Amino acid sequence: MGDMTNSDFYSKNQRNEANHAGEFGCTLQELRSLMELRGTEAVVKIKETYGETEGLCRHLKTSPTEGLAGTAADLEKRKLIFGKNFIPPKKPKTFIQLVWEALQDVTLIILEIAAIISLGLSFYQPPGEGNEGCGTATGGAEDEGEAEAGWIEGAAILLSVICVVLVTAFNDWSKEKQFRGLQSRIEQEQKFTVVRGGQVIQIPVAEIVVGDIAQVKYGDLLPADGIFIQGNDLKIDESSLTGESDQVRKSVDKDPMLLSGTHVMEGSGRMLVTAVGVNSQTGIIFTLLGAGGEEEEKKDKKAKQQDGAAAMEMQPLKSAEGGEGDDKDKKKSNMHKKEKSVLQGKLTKLAVQIGKAGLVMSAITVIILVLYFAIDTFVVNKKQWLPECTPVYVQYFVKFFIIGVTVLVVAVPEGLPLAVTISLAYSVKKMMRDNNLVRHLDACETMGNATAICSDKTGTLTTNRMTVVQAYVGDVHYKEIPDPDSIPAKTMELLVNAIAINSAYTTKILPPEKEGGLPRQVGNKTECGLLGFVLDLKQDYEPVRSLIPEEKLYKVYTFNSVRKSMSTVIKMPDGSFRMYSKGASEIVLKKCSRILNVAGEPRIFRPRDRDEMVKKVIEPMACDGLRTICVAFRDFPSSPEPDWDNENDILSDLTCICVVGIEDPVRPEVPEAIRKCQRAGITVRMVTGDNINTARAIAIKCGIIHPGEDFLCLEGKEFNRRIRNEKGEIEQERIDKIWPKLRVLARSSPTDKHTLVKGIIDSTQVEQRQVVAVTGDGTNDGPALKKADVGFAMGIAGTDVAKEASDIILTDDNFSSIVKAVMWGRNVYDSISKFLQFQLTVNIVAVIVAFTGACITQDSPLKAVQMLWVNLIMDTFASLALATEPPTEALLLRKPYGRNKPLISRTMMKNILGHAVYQLTLIFTLLFVGEKMFKIDSGRNAPLHSPPSEHYTIIFNTFVMMQLFNEINARKIHGERNVFDGIFRNPIFCTIVLGTFAIQIVIVQFGGKPFSCSPLQLDQWMWCVFIGLGELVWGQVIATIPTSRLKFLKEAGRLTEKEEVPEEELNEDVEEIDHAERELRRGQILWFRGLNRIQTQIEVVNTFKSGTSFQGALRRQSSVTSQTQDVTNISSPSHVSLSNALSSPTSTSAAAAGHPRREGIP
Repeated sequence: MGDMTNSDFYSKNQRNEANHAGEFGCTLQELRSLMELRGTEAVVKIKETYGETEGLCRHLKTSPTEGLAGTAADLEKRKLIFGKNFIPPKKPKTFIQLVWEALQDVTLIILEIAAIISLGLSFYQPPGEGNEGCGTATGGAEDEGEAEAGWIEGAAILLSVICVVLVTAFNDWSKEKQFRGLQSRIEQEQKFTVVRGGQVIQIPVAEIVVGDIAQVKYGDLLPADGIFIQGNDLKIDESSLTGESDQVRKSVDKDPMLLSGTHVMEGSGRMLVTAVGVNSQTGIIFTLLGAGGEEEEKKDKKAKQQDGAAAMEMQPLKSAEGGEGDDKDKKKSNMHKKEKSVLQGKLTKLAVQIGKAGLVMSAITVIILVLYFAIDTFVVNKKQWLPECTPVYVQYFVKFFIIGVTVLVVAVPEGLPLAVTISLAYSVKKMMRDNNLVRHLDACETMGNATAICSDKTGTLTTNRMTVVQAYVGDVHYKEIPDPDSIPAKTMELLVNAIAINSAYTTKILPPEKEGGLPRQVGNKTECGLLGFVLDLKQDYEPVRSLIPEEKLYKVYTFNSVRKSMSTVIKMPDGSFRMYSKGASEIVLKKCSRILNVAGEPRIFRPRDRDEMVKKVIEPMACDGLRTICVAFRDFPSSPEPDWDNENDILSDLTCICVVGIEDPVRPEVPEAIRKCQRAGITVRMVTGDNINTARAIAIKCGIIHPGEDFLCLEGKEFNRRIRNEKGEIEQERIDKIWPKLRVLARSSPTDKHTLVKGIIDSTQVEQRQVVAVTGDGTNDGPALKKADVGFAMGIAGTDVAKEASDIILTDDNFSSIVKAVMWGRNVYDSISKFLQFQLTVNIVAVIVAFTGACITQDSPLKAVQMLWVNLIMDTFASLALATEPPTEALLLRKPYGRNKPLISRTMMKNILGHAVYQLTLIFTLLFVGEKMFKIDSGRNAPLHSPPSEHYTIIFNTFVMMQLFNEINARKIHGERNVFDGIFRNPIFCTIVLGTFAIQIVIVQFGGKPFSCSPLQLDQWMWCVFIGLGELVWGQVIATIPTSRLKFLKEAGRLTEKEEVPEEELNEDVEEIDHAERELRRGQILWFRGLNRIQTQIEVVNTFKSGTSFQGALRRQSSVTSQTQDVTNISSPSHVSLSNALSSPTSTSAAAAGHPRREGIP
């Protein structure tokens, strides 16, 4: 099967290859088979076929140093022959498919059936005059015309069902479209560095072609397959392809194969791109999965788990070995996703509760109606059941059934999922403007609950423009940049060489873009600061680099979080070696045994000298908030050649050249942003690799700590010592003693960051579970970003790995954008609450009116079609109107809600019940004495097909007017007085309220029979509007009642701690059953679709998780797919067979809860 799938690529390219095979010395086919080899096999094959990598470069007409010429014609030709670096996404669902899905809604199906029966019966005329004796069936004088119009109600119900379906489908469709837009935006943002025409340039990943020379460095995600041609210390994490978690060391002579979708964990180098897009290893697996998916779908319609929003999903990339590795990974990735976002958990619970109530009410309504009718007809009036009367009776029963279903329709808040989706989608769109690129929808809402932010220092709190401002050279501490003449020539030469050679050659300082601007810093910012220092000393680093190009470097120890230093060895002209080192001053100085004096000669540097230097030089620099870097060197004899792998011996006995203090100024807007966070009840902690004095100084400047407060600033070592027991294991209770006061964690390793985040999240010390946001930019921040509730990655400075692990990307790397995210998150939560407050009022009133009306007058005062219209305004329109309220700064003045605070607070419950009381009082007054007040005919006890009465029309109209004005009340949920505050800032709201009003006038005046309305006089309209306006006055009355007095009000939608499933359970559970689904299994099948709509958001969220950019998807170990596919390996990964392992819902709870298997439906 694998070969079949790939054959269509070949057939396309075969024609091209025939023409062009002469131009390039190798075909697409040859390169593909070459990339399937690993390790020494590959080296041998390259040697045999092309004679070294240089030969391969010649075949591909490229130069290992200059790269491609980059002419448009050449690039086009390469794209034509070898393909583009793009993997086509799956087709989106068509609108028709979405309509079909919306039609699966159980409540809608019931309504459709009822309407069809009603239609059929209305066309059936009972024979002769036999129906005279059929009880109350013909209680009123019916015109012939009216009997003919019996079909209208059925038709109207069908029409409103079609409306609902179209609205739902359209929403799903636009959601999908937005999601794809976001997807492509993330893809466009991804750039990669290549060499073209001797120039190092950054191009979008999709522009990479076969033959490009790409520069890979620490933190990159490889965008294409290639062969390693030069570089140092390159280590790759290939777990996304192989499932092996160990890092793989790459070298030109042992294992030169670099594969797309893998991460560079250490080192740097260059690679020759040999396969792109669908021909790369990842592309091949994708194509298989895509094709496999389609065939499975044809075979297996039952397991149709394809989710609307998840059409974009990228199937999980299982390991090519299909071994144990991926299971571990899958569990890991599930663990992170399992705990539903706070809002989703609360909503699911609330929805289940409401659904149960609705189901019970509608059942009781139907039973009471049927019993009343039966007793009245057959017992009280002692009628016989005559065969010719059957159709008439059936018609009555159908009418009762429709009323019951309508009660259910009104009770179930379908608008909830819609409101959540609209609110989230709207927020995500607007957050783009605030420099937040949201990758996982629910992150936006979780952010509103954040209680702690662990932030990096460099680049987030500071500007990340490093400049050297102090230096210690030749026994003198210069408080500003020294005069070049005051430094001895020997020292100067060593200093310039040490800085120019011992830094990544990709780091440069370029002239400013605008006149009078600051010079542009490219590459590692600390190194840029050092190179800037060289330029400030009126020296130049370029000549040194051109003299010793990167290929000539003998050995490089790249910077990593363990070493905290970087060293480069070069071979001197006389055959001896010299190593330059730089790194954190306290680490490098410990390894120095000499230091250059005033004359530039080395003198002995003893431990006590070092202690003095720390006191006199390093601490004062650090207290000014400077980062101290020590630059040193060491000479080695040519023979015997040192053992370069014995790092400890090599990195010792150094000679210190100088120590510099680098300043990274705090961003001007950060102190204000941090003050806002603290006011909003969010603790900001700084986690940095810098030394503790620097960190403390910056923390004070930012306002993270205030002098005189009781707080902790710890170093990584001390932190570890305090949280571990004698055996060296981390203990939660020890972390609990520290974290509440901890504000600064300095000299921390990535594991410390992860430990801290995990410790805060798992802490049970405070009654609220902490919700932690983390910012990170380095590859090593990945674990912490994944563990956190919300991970922010830096858009500019961040590595691909960090972006991949994150939930939100800060496109401007600025801390104040995080505050914006908090504001939007809280706004989402509030929007949902506003909608709920409005929705539940309508639900309660409509259900009670339909219920009591039916019981007392055998007919619901609100007809099925009217109910559906009310449902439409209160669901679809209201969710649009209330979910798009823009956020205000006032949101940052309250503390976070936290996980256990119920969705519906006491104040909201007071509002809901208060308004319900007002509306019910008025409607029942109108129902029972309305005809006397307005001097019109009573509409009660009307016969089956009687014309619509003015009486019931007034009730319907008043009901809608009250909802409209209550919608304005619902804009405030914390008991504020002024409900009009900021109403004109939300044009959507105004449009919807006015629009609904206009449509209502049309329905009442011209709706006639289908809407069971008869036109009203002007004075009757005025009364309806007046009663509606009473809502606003009543709202003020309710606001006056202090909530604290109403202890009896129950809150709803609370998420209790115990409902978060313990982790062990999850791992064993293959089909993770969600609580919501457990409820469903107990037979609330009717209700399951309402829930399902809530799951739609989870699907969107999961889709975000399942793939964000085509590279992003490559490492999503688990996603919502049609089936779980296992890629098993036979002989070599080109022949991959797919075994369809499970046709059960995948391990993502969303799939499980969203679509309980279809067989379950009666």
